[in-house]
Amino acid sequence: MLKRIVQACFLIMGGTLGILLLPELFNLLHINDIPLINNSYITAVLGAIIFYLITFWAVDYVFNFIKWAEDSLVKVPVTDVLFGSVGLIFGLLVAFLIGFALNAVQVPILNAVAPILLTILFGYMGFQVGFKKRDELLGLFGNRSNKKKGADEENDKEVNHPLKILDTSVIIDGRVADICQTGFLEGTIVIPQFVLEELQHIADSSDVLKRNRGRRGLDILNRIQKELAIKVEIYEGDFEEISEVDSKLVKLAKITNGILVTNDFNLNKVCELQNVSVLNINDLANAVKPVVLPGEELTVQVIKDGKEYHQGVAYLDDGTMIVVEEGREYIGKRIEVLVTSVLQTSAGRMIFAKPKLLEKAL
Repeated sequence: MLKRIVQACFLIMGGTLGILLLPELFNLLHINDIPLINNSYITAVLGAIIFYLITFWAVDYVFNFIKWAEDSLVKVPVTDVLFGSVGLIFGLLVAFLIGFALNAVQVPILNAVAPILLTILFGYMGFQVGFKKRDELLGLFGNRSNKKKGADEENDKEVNHPLKILDTSVIIDGRVADICQTGFLEGTIVIPQFVLEELQHIADSSDVLKRNRGRRGLDILNRIQKELAIKVEIYEGDFEEISEVDSKLVKLAKITNGILVTNDFNLNKVCELQNVSVLNINDLANAVKPVVLPGEELTVQVIKDGKEYHQGVAYLDDGTMIVVEEGREYIGKRIEVLVTSVLQTSAGRMIFAKPKLLEKAL
């Protein structure tokens, strides 16, 4: 879409320059005897065609420049943009007033050059003053309501919580809603529009399992937005040059200095490589699991055999897997085991144990 707008601007600019400049060019080339080329419509069409041909070479450069400028402006805090713009407008207004006063002095060179110099000088100075004095201006307009508060409250600083950007996997998982409800996830929750579109595609899938997962994700979002006391914003922007949703999430986290909330192991690694802050729900779940140390005694029920012939497998209430050595003969029974070692992996915590009866026999 942006490329089409750039091409349309080139066409308009080409038609305008064609009307203004092509007749002069024809006069210099002494080919103004042809009746058609003196027609303003013909020169406009010729100029538009010339600039349209130029777009095939220049449109990518203009497009990349606009995207670079857009990304740079998005990274700048809104207060910097606001006060910088106010300062620029004020500087240009002062330059206009001074230039208008100088018009009374009938000096041709001064009247031609002075407005340009004044515009550049006062525009730059106004922008710099507004940008560098933004904190004082904010204090001037924002601290009046705080004057009636006590001295202790005046020294308190507002804590700025980074944006929390949710990805598709953590929305479908559903545990993020409970985490928000407990208050462990502070600040504003951001849900990108492209994540909503992906959820909608999953919810409309012909596969029953995918459809149920997509609908569950939409229900979780509805619960977060309507039932929980937390601020939720929908990010309407998109990155058309990027096709992958995960790559879009990483770029959004970069330009907003936000934190990506996910339980996708691969996306977590990508964020770490690109220096993007990430909160992994699985890491949080592993961190709050009860600590089990070697030598502790547990009562478990062996439910199936393990990878090795003599092993049995049991689970704690939180889903932690326990591999019971020599536990295959106890399948279906509830026994006491003695923890021998604990292994922490990226997929979770794994506990190795052996039957306590076997320990007593030895």
